[in-house]
Formats: sequence, structure tokens, C-alpha cells
Amino acid sequence: MSVSLTQAAATHVGDYIANRGKGLGIRLGVKTSGCSGMAYILEFVDELDQNDETFDSFGVNVIVDKKSLSFLSGTQLDFVKEGLNSGFVFNNPNIKDECGCGESFAV
Repeated sequence: MSVSLTQAAATHVGDYIANRGKGLGIRLGVKTSGCSGMAYILEFVDELDQNDETFDSFGVNVIVDKKSLSFLSGTQLDFVKEGLNSGFVFNNPNIKDECGCGESFAV
């Protein structure tokens, strides 16, 4: 069970943490939301919780709580730029269905 970043995502996150001046890494999690049932949580971490698992990806810590890990195992987070738009893309092999707007998913 692991979660990883692409080189592009690790560079983006690492730069942001450096500009922030603090942070242990980035948290990836899930919450109940949307029309398909679950949505991603993505936030910076300044302090680890007791139930956190940490994965090193290109020198950046990806932190996932144990409850979310079963839904995210094998997920790779990418950072892409398309024209004037840029953002994170979640490549989650556990997804069985997604809503039409792409904001939520089901496993």
C-alpha cells in the first residue's frame, strides 16, 4: 500500500512548502461528499497525527491517514499544465465510478 507523486507534482509541492517556510509534506485523504460518494482532500501538513502513514516521493512526504489509505492505495498524484490552466490530477486505480463533473468518485 503506497501513495506517490510524479516528479512534476513533487516539484510543485516542494516549491510551495519552501515558499510557505514550513511544512512536513502534503496530506492526501478522502471525505464523504458529492454525488458519487467521495472527494479528495489535499492540504499541507505541519504536524503528524497518530494514525498517519508517510510515503517519500521524490523527496516530498505524502501523508495519508490509515482510514483513507484503503481508498487511495496505489494512487499517484500528478501536476499538469494545459494551456493557461494547471492543477493536480489524481490517478487512482481504485475508482469504480466518477460523477459527471469530476468532483467525486466511488470505489
